Amino acid sequence: MKVLFIGGTGQISSAIVRKLAKEKDCEVWVLNRGNRALPGGVHQIIADMNDEAKVADAIKDMTFDAVCEFIGFTADQVERDYRLFKGRTGQYIYISSASAYHKPAASYLITEGTTLANPHWQYSRDKIACEEFLMKKYREEGFPITIVRPSHTYDERNIPLGVQGTKGFYQVIRRMQAGKPVIIQGDGSSLWHLTFNEDFAIGYTGLIGNRHAIGEAFHITGDEVLTWDQIYQTIADALGVELKPYHVASEFLSSVGDKYGFDYEGGLTGDKSVSVVFDNSKIKRLVPEMTTHIPFHKGVRMSLEYVLSHPDEYEEDPEFDSWCDRVIDALEKAKGSI
Repeated sequence: MKVLFIGGTGQISSAIVRKLAKEKDCEVWVLNRGNRALPGGVHQIIADMNDEAKVADAIKDMTFDAVCEFIGFTADQVERDYRLFKGRTGQYIYISSASAYHKPAASYLITEGTTLANPHWQYSRDKIACEEFLMKKYREEGFPITIVRPSHTYDERNIPLGVQGTKGFYQVIRRMQAGKPVIIQGDGSSLWHLTFNEDFAIGYTGLIGNRHAIGEAFHITGDEVLTWDQIYQTIADALGVELKPYHVASEFLSSVGDKYGFDYEGGLTGDKSVSVVFDNSKIKRLVPEMTTHIPFHKGVRMSLEYVLSHPDEYEEDPEFDSWCDRVIDALEKAKGSI
């Protein structure tokens, strides 16, 4: 089986490439700008996907059993892929997003049939537009698409959080270590799924070359469901520190974070502040081995072990740190004035 990844070195795709590279019957190709090292045995096409003519020339004599798109975020990008790979692949697997599901949905239990609509996040609406284009090409022309919707997937270099600054999660970890309160959206009781990227790779690779996946959409998440308070407490336990949670309404965070470039309307109201429980029965029917092998209490320790031993790879964020202090101080003063 010959599989091409567009991207292939990101948080999700890197685990899939590593897994497939170990399989003897799989020839793995990666198309990207060549900025990161690849596992042994993986073939590389160095090109910028935005240069359609160059990519077309690079693949002019090639066909693939599957093309896996990980960096397509807008409709024009998947339209470009359609032009490039029509007639060249037996399957085109598009990474969408579980944030495309209606927020809030009529039910907290999410299936692949849940309505796609997200008025709070442009990112999600763009993913929906990509899905709609691809499904239209499948219905009208038989273009062999499979849509995959990840939720919150993390790896050994990242800590999944709800509220963080533009420089990522590291400052929240520093606040925990310093004994400072950390902001958690809502009252901390909403339900959420976290998936380690190696677990995600099991479900994803099971769809490659699977004829029953053509023309279908699947979300792929772990089975473990946690509240946000439990997520933060698990991180604090792994750090060996006391958690000092400070709960703040998502709407408030959105209103006071926007001028600092913190998109909490999209990331929280449009995603993480809403309770979701994913029904994974559809992916399990095709890939029975898809389950949680790395629960969060183990995965986060793997991540923290890496993060704490590579501090040079992470940047502190004094602006976000100061913003957290001001938000907490203002709310404490508001309590005292009533």
